[in-house]
Amino acid sequence: MANRQSFLDMPAPENYVAGLGRGATGFTTRSDLGPAREGPSEDQIKEALAKRAAQLGFGDAVKKDDDKDDNANDERFQDPDSEVGLFAGGIYDKDDDEADRIYKEVDEKMARRGKKRREAREQAEKEEFERNNPKIQQQFSDLKRALGNVTDDEWASLPEVGDLTGKARRAREARRNQRSYAVPDSVIAAASGAGELGSMVVDGPESSGASAEGAMTNFAKIGEARDKVLQVRLDQASQSSGTASTVGSASSIDPKGYLTSLAKSQLPESAAQVGDINRVRELLNSVIKTNPNNGPGWIAAARLEEMAGKIVQARNLMAKGCQQCPKNEDVWLENIRLNEGRNAKIIASDAIKLNNSSVRLWVEAMKLETDPRSKKIVIRKALDHIPESEALWKEAVNLEEDPVDARLLLAKATELIPRSLDLWLALAHLETPENAQKVLNKARKHLPTSHEIWIAAARLQEQLGTATKLNVPKRAVQVLAKEGAMPKREVWIEEAEKCEAEGAIVTCGLIVQETLGWNLDEDDDRKDTWMEDARSSINRGMYITARAIYAYALRVFPTSKTIWLAAADLERNHGTKDELWAILEKAVNACPRSEILWMMLAKEKWMAGEIDNARRVLGRAFKQNPNNEDIWLAAVKLEAENNQIQQARMLLQQARQEAPTDRVWMKSAAFERTLGDNDAALDLVSQALDQFPAFPKLWMIKGQIYEDLGKPLQAREAYGTGVKACPSSVPLWLLYVRLEETLGQLPKARSVLDRARLAVPKNPELWCESVRIERRAGNTKQAEALMERALRDVPKPAQGALWSEKIWHLTQRPQRKARGLEAIKEVDNDPTLLVAVARIFWGERKLDKAQNWFEKALVRDADLGDSWAWYYKFLLEHGTSEKRDEVVSKCVSVEPRHGEVWQRIAKTPANSRKGVEEIMKMVAAELR
Repeated sequence: MANRQSFLDMPAPENYVAGLGRGATGFTTRSDLGPAREGPSEDQIKEALAKRAAQLGFGDAVKKDDDKDDNANDERFQDPDSEVGLFAGGIYDKDDDEADRIYKEVDEKMARRGKKRREAREQAEKEEFERNNPKIQQQFSDLKRALGNVTDDEWASLPEVGDLTGKARRAREARRNQRSYAVPDSVIAAASGAGELGSMVVDGPESSGASAEGAMTNFAKIGEARDKVLQVRLDQASQSSGTASTVGSASSIDPKGYLTSLAKSQLPESAAQVGDINRVRELLNSVIKTNPNNGPGWIAAARLEEMAGKIVQARNLMAKGCQQCPKNEDVWLENIRLNEGRNAKIIASDAIKLNNSSVRLWVEAMKLETDPRSKKIVIRKALDHIPESEALWKEAVNLEEDPVDARLLLAKATELIPRSLDLWLALAHLETPENAQKVLNKARKHLPTSHEIWIAAARLQEQLGTATKLNVPKRAVQVLAKEGAMPKREVWIEEAEKCEAEGAIVTCGLIVQETLGWNLDEDDDRKDTWMEDARSSINRGMYITARAIYAYALRVFPTSKTIWLAAADLERNHGTKDELWAILEKAVNACPRSEILWMMLAKEKWMAGEIDNARRVLGRAFKQNPNNEDIWLAAVKLEAENNQIQQARMLLQQARQEAPTDRVWMKSAAFERTLGDNDAALDLVSQALDQFPAFPKLWMIKGQIYEDLGKPLQAREAYGTGVKACPSSVPLWLLYVRLEETLGQLPKARSVLDRARLAVPKNPELWCESVRIERRAGNTKQAEALMERALRDVPKPAQGALWSEKIWHLTQRPQRKARGLEAIKEVDNDPTLLVAVARIFWGERKLDKAQNWFEKALVRDADLGDSWAWYYKFLLEHGTSEKRDEVVSKCVSVEPRHGEVWQRIAKTPANSRKGVEEIMKMVAAELR
């Protein structure tokens, strides 16, 4: 086999030019023997490509590509006027324009139809992404909020951040260079007498204290010199520390001087800050010297001197600035601000002479005057120079104390400035009702697109008592729509709320009535939009506006049970009893098949003490909804609560005949059980189970009756049969397990729980009960192992009860806070977990935080009775009587029905007649 040459040793292809594919051409160097070769021509390149394609078998493709390139260069495709065939000679006429417009409107409507759902979905996805991928500032948001609790003293005690780079090395060098030597007494003596003109001379050496030169050492003066040196050092130390004086190693601060220095708006005179001021001063001096007509530069330089405490220099700078920038009103205003009294007036006068059309300077000159007469004189002069200034006319009107004079001024102002809405409205406000109508009509001619004038006219008609007759907002909508100036629905709602706040109730309702449906199609989810508008108004405290929104929505959707319930809730919380009854009467007439509305009306009558009227309401409900179990049970509850036991028993018997549902049978048995007749209750349960063997509550009642009768074996049989018939009922499994634990059959209880977890997998209540059984049995290690399994098995959103159990029973007290933080990260906003965290803060005596977390839990789920009981128990120790009463009233209004301890106590037969307040106090006493 012949040796193959390497690539670099192979000869170059024919007509090869290096870099030709990158746009290079031939070139000549000194090493070349001849002239540089030109690149291949276009024909040569085509020939080479064709030869290469023939070798590879792509000859036809090259021809097609060549034809394609030829067609691409055809001039017909470059000139749109030379189009042929289908598009030849086309003219874009009115029909094409109409078709394009229709298609565009269809596209916009289709896009608007699903806009809310799409935006809601996108918002949910965005929130989910942000929750899973928090930004750095979000991760530190809790620390930022905690900064709000830092006191001023803590801020002040923070050390200054210095340059720590090589700090230790520089400190060693400084100590090495700063060597100290003992100063001889002679040097001190010479220093002490340096300022003296004479010296002591001794005649002879016979004195015992004489030196060799005949000078005598004066020890008293040496001591005085030492004192002077020490005093100088102390003075230097006190000056270097500002208001702090250093004595030994202790530091003391003069409180009076410190507060006085804080009160002054000038920079501290430390060396570093003085240097900064000097640098800034040099920069600003350069600015005003380079460009002396730069007004902001003069202002900045003057303010720097003011901050440095040099007010005279600041005034001098502004005086020079006014000379250099005589037409700059900001410079004059700054100069006026820096001066006081007569000097300020003189400066203002000079400024106005050079800038007599500056409104701000005239207003500032007016403010410098002290008596009203002088102020009026200044404003009148200003109006002579600037008669079209709206601000000056307003100032002039505000200075007038007589309404007649103010009216004259406003009449003149509206003639000069007919486009000023505020002036027209002010004039209408001062006029009589008859003249106000004329003023508003004139204003509407000058401002045809202003909706505020229409609203003012509507309020005027309300004052005259003709608002509903004329209905000005309806006319306003027609005119504004014609002018193309119709505001959005949100703007009208804001105007309605403004009218409500100012007492114009009728105008508020008319505005909502005429504008709420503007620009909303049938496909735009109008009901949801209006419900959201009403909720927003309620949150802002505008209940009349919300009532008007509900009224309009009910006219459009008269059979919407959701809107009727929302309107009734508004009247219940923010209306009167009569208004609530009226809205519920309208609701049951509009939705006669809605049993919840009938029961609400009956309950409101009953709570008001009108028992007979409540019975009549339920009778009407029976006629409209025959054999409805909810209405039957409501009638039974009404009679039972009013001690009409026989009547309630007869109603239940009639209900079992006419509406024989599993719930009616269950309520019948529960009713007999609350009366203490266990035999009758057991007989009813047995009859019901023959008809409804898959209803778990019947098995639960049967087992509980046997437990009350002291027959645990029969109760075990009832529970065992029940879990076979209803394997998905978690409360039934729990009753079965607790019975076995009560009987001391711990292995049997574990076995039952294992079967329950197989029947109902990933259930937090069953896992929590498994952990509690082991904990109550003293098997802490087994309980911890089961807890870890539970946290792996149960989905994170449902782990609140498990984390609460782990925090309070499987964690040492010092680690509870860290465990709570970990739980909050895993499970977000679970009410049981929020209560557990509140209890942690309660134990640490952080009462404000504990109260906040209790309230978070109640906001998250107000139907959880245990949360209310825990909060009430907390307030019993650390709350006021007013706060406790508030919590009790809110709990009674909410009527919670769930909660582990709450349900156990509320469903006890002995507590069946107790109210919500009594149940809450009993649960609070039971909680541990």
